Amino acid sequence: MTKTPGLHRAMAVLLAIITSVPAWTVAPAVPELPNPGAVGMSRQDQQKLGLQAATEVYKQMPVLPDSSPQTQYIQRLGRKLVNQIPQQYSWPYEFHVVQQKEINAFALPGGPMFVNIGTINAAQNEAQLAGVMAHEMSHVYMQHSAKQATSPKRTIAEVLGALGGALGGSPLGDLARVGIQFGAGTMLLRYSREDEAQADAVGAIIMYKAGYNPMELANFFEILSKQGGSGPQFLSDHPNPGNRSAAIGKEIRNWPAQKHSSSSQAFLDVKKQASSVKAYNSQEISDGAKQGLWAKQNMDTGATPKSAQPAVAEAANGSTVASVTFDQIKPSGQFTEMHKNGISISYPSNWSTASGKNSFTMAPKAGVSENAVAYGVIVSGVEDVNAGSLDQVADDLIKNLLQSNPGMHQNGGLHEVAVNGSSGKSADLFGNSPVQQNGKPLTEHDWLVLLPRPGGTYLYLIFISPENDFAALRPTYQKMLDGFSVE
Repeated sequence: MTKTPGLHRAMAVLLAIITSVPAWTVAPAVPELPNPGAVGMSRQDQQKLGLQAATEVYKQMPVLPDSSPQTQYIQRLGRKLVNQIPQQYSWPYEFHVVQQKEINAFALPGGPMFVNIGTINAAQNEAQLAGVMAHEMSHVYMQHSAKQATSPKRTIAEVLGALGGALGGSPLGDLARVGIQFGAGTMLLRYSREDEAQADAVGAIIMYKAGYNPMELANFFEILSKQGGSGPQFLSDHPNPGNRSAAIGKEIRNWPAQKHSSSSQAFLDVKKQASSVKAYNSQEISDGAKQGLWAKQNMDTGATPKSAQPAVAEAANGSTVASVTFDQIKPSGQFTEMHKNGISISYPSNWSTASGKNSFTMAPKAGVSENAVAYGVIVSGVEDVNAGSLDQVADDLIKNLLQSNPGMHQNGGLHEVAVNGSSGKSADLFGNSPVQQNGKPLTEHDWLVLLPRPGGTYLYLIFISPENDFAALRPTYQKMLDGFSVE
């Protein structure tokens, strides 16, 4: 068939129209949440772990009841974000508010989330607050804690997080009941920079789908980074993966344009109300936890959920060690030997022992309460596969202890210590004791000794006492250390 000149011209015009349409006019794809992948911990175990850890939060932190306006607002905002997650990948998220001044938020495996009142006060608009919450939800969505807990290459911080979390046989492991304690807000939360970048990306999608501008998440991080000093706890728990603004901007640049919601009257109202809520700093919360104050408060206000009430009530009703005296805990001259998990150690025969999954305690009964150990010795273990030396392991361990215990400091540097032919490191740490005098905590002396074990693992002992009694206990502690051996 012969083509006519008119047909040629029509086809040429059509071709010119088609080829002149730029590629960017093709409708951009709406972002979808990624498949979170599989982990070596079952969904049921993750939820169980999260609920156990949440119980420790109610023992160790002041939490507003669900009836408070601040909690009800956070729960409404949380549900709006949860609605953007495909049901097959979602979790039974729940949302609560902690009466803490510092800016922070954390979500536990399986979905329990806690937002500090300080975070509400710091957010400039609802989108920023939604961004923080979406970021935390993304850690749960991507199962970052479960992936860390089952990783064969865990860092010392991750192992400490697990030991400080609900994996032990007693509250927060035995370590949480020492004057040294791992705060509930740090449980299983030492995320890597890769985790943070992923939580930013996934959180941006949740924000976008909920109608918020994802750049407000980056804006909020910018606000925090400009505060100077050591920075808020949120930045300590969440290492910066890089230029967040640039990364999030790149992530969203090809998403369909939409009208974003920046704030709401509900946010303005709750922010105004939040400024009048009684809030405590991290030091006050740490000291109160040792005395069982928050467990009692959370029971009295109805903040504690039914599932956690038996354990929290026990902590609230447990005797404290605020007024214990040296005469009540004075060690006898007779020693008893203990052999456990390949370790041999002797301790005063009038003291008792308690075991967790990853550690054990030797202490006088009068020097221990549900919430704290005022006198005694903790033995535990860590692994640090990335450390190049014993000094580095000790530095990592001490850094974690200092970060997790407000007001704690190290006096002097590391010292060489020999224990049954093994060369180790020791350090002297000081903080607040659960023992009080005239209503104020005494200074606590924590003698830390770190020893290597085969296979890249390490043992450490923490000898605990108020500073004014430490000299009297030093001979007993030295005798325990001299008789310590790995079988």
